[in-house]
Amino acid sequence: MPELPEVEVVRRGLAQWVIDREIASAEVLHPRAIRRHVPGADEFTARLKGRALLSAERRGKYLWLPLSGAEEALMAHLGMSGQLLVVEPEAPPEKHLRVRLRFEDGGPDLRFVDQRTFGHVMLSPLAGEVPEPIAHIAPDPFEPVFDEAEFGRRLRAKHTEIKRALLDQSLISGVGNIYADEALWIARLHWARPTNTLTRPKIAELVAAVRAVMSAALQQGGTSFDSLYVNVNGESGYFERSLEVYGRRDLPCSRCGTAITREAFMNRSSYFCPRCQRRPR
Repeated sequence: MPELPEVEVVRRGLAQWVIDREIASAEVLHPRAIRRHVPGADEFTARLKGRALLSAERRGKYLWLPLSGAEEALMAHLGMSGQLLVVEPEAPPEKHLRVRLRFEDGGPDLRFVDQRTFGHVMLSPLAGEVPEPIAHIAPDPFEPVFDEAEFGRRLRAKHTEIKRALLDQSLISGVGNIYADEALWIARLHWARPTNTLTRPKIAELVAAVRAVMSAALQQGGTSFDSLYVNVNGESGYFERSLEVYGRRDLPCSRCGTAITREAFMNRSSYFCPRCQRRPR
């Protein structure tokens, strides 16, 4: 699933290509793509017509485009395979095209393509500056409102494994399986380390590691293991080449040479260096 860097790459593309453009028409080609929009497809398309996209915003893994005319936004979650693509109007429809927006200026469409249909788009009222359905999600570590001291207090109070806490979107948003493993390797923390054993300096080191790895991924367009994650122009990221532990089972750790280990975790995998990231007693 796309994590913060991949979603931020898409947000930046949307900010470049669709902002301040008026929607001429909206078309829903698969009802599952708007399943969270309870009033249905006809209401969805009618409410979008004639409105302009004012900006492109993100919190964690969620994107939204505030709309002119009311305090609401077009919100998107990419799920496992969702793509927001900027495509010339005359281009043929993609095989898994789910929603299409056309614009009054006759320029490129905005298309939501989703092979597995785990993603969705919807219209949502804004709670302040954030869509209501995600108002409960914690700020991500790049937001100005992210409070590192408060994060540290809540983290220590969790009494859980550090990786489980990093994936808790009510504690910190935007971190998924890949970047959790990478940040824990940078901070030399085992994924099962209890959060209540972390010192304030170690928590600061971990937050810095999270920011560092996601900043590096963002500079390289994110991580693409297949063709399902792409930017708005259909291009893949290449941070996969820079991963230190994720997906590198049995390969040498670049820091100490020890073979990287993989363990099962929450129906997924955790990758770590058993020497650099000592298992807690």
